[in-house]
Amino acid sequence: MKQLLSKISVGSLVVVMLVAASIGIFSVTSLQADETCMSPYMAKITGQEDFVYVLTLGVEGLGDGSDKLVTIDVRPGSKTYGKVIHTLSVGGRNEMHHAGLTDDRRYLWAGGLDTSMTFIFDIHSDPAKPRLHKTIKDFVAKSGGAVGPHTFYALPGRMMISALSNDKDHGGRTALVEYTNEGEYITTHWIPTEENKLGAKIEKIADGYGYDVRVLPRKNVMLTSSFTGWSNYMMDFGQMLGDEEAMKRFGQTVTVWDLHARKAKKVLHVPGAPLEIRFAWGPTHNYAFTTTALTSKLWLIYEDDKGEWQAKEVADIGDPSTIPLPVDISIGTDDKTLWVDSFMDGKVRLFDISDPFHPKPIYEKTIGSQLNMVSQSWDGKRLYFTSSLLANWDKKGQDDQQFLKAYEWDGHELTHKFTVDFYKEKLGRSHIMRFGAYSLYGKVPPSAVSN
Repeated sequence: MKQLLSKISVGSLVVVMLVAASIGIFSVTSLQADETCMSPYMAKITGQEDFVYVLTLGVEGLGDGSDKLVTIDVRPGSKTYGKVIHTLSVGGRNEMHHAGLTDDRRYLWAGGLDTSMTFIFDIHSDPAKPRLHKTIKDFVAKSGGAVGPHTFYALPGRMMISALSNDKDHGGRTALVEYTNEGEYITTHWIPTEENKLGAKIEKIADGYGYDVRVLPRKNVMLTSSFTGWSNYMMDFGQMLGDEEAMKRFGQTVTVWDLHARKAKKVLHVPGAPLEIRFAWGPTHNYAFTTTALTSKLWLIYEDDKGEWQAKEVADIGDPSTIPLPVDISIGTDDKTLWVDSFMDGKVRLFDISDPFHPKPIYEKTIGSQLNMVSQSWDGKRLYFTSSLLANWDKKGQDDQQFLKAYEWDGHELTHKFTVDFYKEKLGRSHIMRFGAYSLYGKVPPSAVSN
């Protein structure tokens, strides 16, 4: 094994480790840092994260009003621990939303759900001070009509992007779009519909909707979930809730793909807008979890004893009748726990998923008046939370809190460490987070970091 590792590049190391884990040479949980739920092809942080990068949605009249990439120092003992140390404006408001790292961890990609502008940030040259490397302005044209780049997921040398909409009717029918790490368009994979099943087996309905994308390489499986299109996610939340036709325009499918061939194989029926997908990490754990936002259910997507992928509702999230609106989730690297954020009640809930078919709620805590994203460290000891869902869906008045909050988890209780108030800092609405570290690039951190 040592001789093999000495002959491969750092970029290939993660792939070798995954293969080794799948055949029992060592456990993937031997990696002791980084955020869970990332692509298995990505390089991993080998020590505690140094930074949390936060994507923000610009607010008119607040600061420069533009979307930003914000860098927060999370190094224990640092003079600027828990503080904003750098901000990078992209100019304009694009409904900048999710972001993902390339497999070599050198670049962070982010997309605008409104404008479909895609921004590629250089985070390796100076991890404390990212810079805008490239802007892709022709995503819609290149992709053949996909709108709203959402999830950015690392594949070897490539970025797989799940879109949310299309340029014909701005509805939910959409596609996966592949780019090179250098930002060059490769191809588009449309999601099956009733009219064009693309050879997939349809369990009940094929709505063609998209949202998240995740892969399980050793089973040659890729999963995509489904949300709603531009006409809904750019609409005022209260107005949408009162629009019967709009409420019918939400996804109810999870699509199972042949990862290598990029072919849809089966469309599972998962009603209620299934959002984030999180695969288990164990080398024999052939399953993933997702939550349905509108029905507040936890679903298991699993391979049965015949090798067929199935979907099963396995737990309620809070009281579904109150529609807590579950959003982001984070699975522990030991596959024993799952954190679930819910937007409306501002709570995070922890489920014991040791038996994936019978999850049990074991802990909950109110983080704020509204809550969206959660990022968990690989060792499970640190959790970070942000609050914004969408510019037109966030709460109003005093309930419109915009923050990053950091907590420590000792296995029993979340202990608050620090809060960054994004409105007070005039940074906008805080959305998705990603971790950064000097160790990824063989860099030695300076004794102090300043703007």
